[in-house]
Amino acid sequence: MEMINRYIYAVTQKLPQAQREDIAEELRGLIEDMLEERIQDGKATNRDVEEVLMELGNPKHLAQKYRGTKKYLIGPEFFDAYILVVKIVLISTAVAIGVGFVIQIILDPISILDHFIDFIVSFVTAIPMAFGWTTFGFAIGEYFHNINPKSLQMDKEWKVSDLAPVPDEKRQIKRGETITGIVFYVLFIVIMAFSSEYFGIWIFHEEFSGVVPFLNEETYGSYLFFVILILGFGIIKECLKLLFGKWTMKLVIYTFIVNLISLVAILFMMNGPAFWNPNFLLELTEAGFVTEGSEAFETVSIVWEQATFWILILLVLGLIWDAIDGFIRVYKK
Repeated sequence: MEMINRYIYAVTQKLPQAQREDIAEELRGLIEDMLEERIQDGKATNRDVEEVLMELGNPKHLAQKYRGTKKYLIGPEFFDAYILVVKIVLISTAVAIGVGFVIQIILDPISILDHFIDFIVSFVTAIPMAFGWTTFGFAIGEYFHNINPKSLQMDKEWKVSDLAPVPDEKRQIKRGETITGIVFYVLFIVIMAFSSEYFGIWIFHEEFSGVVPFLNEETYGSYLFFVILILGFGIIKECLKLLFGKWTMKLVIYTFIVNLISLVAILFMMNGPAFWNPNFLLELTEAGFVTEGSEAFETVSIVWEQATFWILILLVLGLIWDAIDGFIRVYKK
């Protein structure tokens, strides 16, 4: 019956992913046994089901009994998801920094001592940053997720009618997608904060000769705060999706607000001093990558002028579509 499915969903959604299927089967069997004991050989009515579910009690409290020990770093309902994401983020960050260190040694083995010092500085800076943004994202997500008058009322007096319907599969948000998004944003923060000088065209003349950067090295420092802010709010957005687990109007509103803040930061960068390297084509020519006046130079020139404009435009459109897509999913039948 739908009422039983809604109750089981309400309980299992507050449990670790690995336990949900087994506990759902166990809980369904328990409910069926209680119904058989109540009605004997008769047919169960909605009233019978409601009385059994009322006897089992608030699904939040039942989920807590299944969980066992209480954990309060982020909150008992989301602690396991938080620990999983933190582990993935920290491992990914450490691997990214390690790979960057190895690449630096391969490209410039003479300066290995300088690279090692940079590696240590990056490691002790990036790991706390990754941990902090992830924790902050979960804390914000849990705070807004719990701002729900109905949820507060359920703690005082619970009724079967309070059970939310099992969301349509199209409205559900896959955990793997949100975790991948969080890892992507964290890694991009690490790259943009500690390895932005390698973000460009790598020049090789028998051996590595240097990098022609995409970004304006003279002004990039003033933009770094806004770059980290945009990516950090991306982490918060993915954490909100992970904690909500499905598209709701509340989540759409939160996503819109987060994306709006990101858009303001992006527009600030677009209207400020040159964000992209203004001497990119000149440096490519000096590095011998292309020859001025050649067909290759003209092609690279067109691609560069178009790319630097459309990357920002596509980023803006992507943030707008993210909120629109959520709105569509909320009302999609």
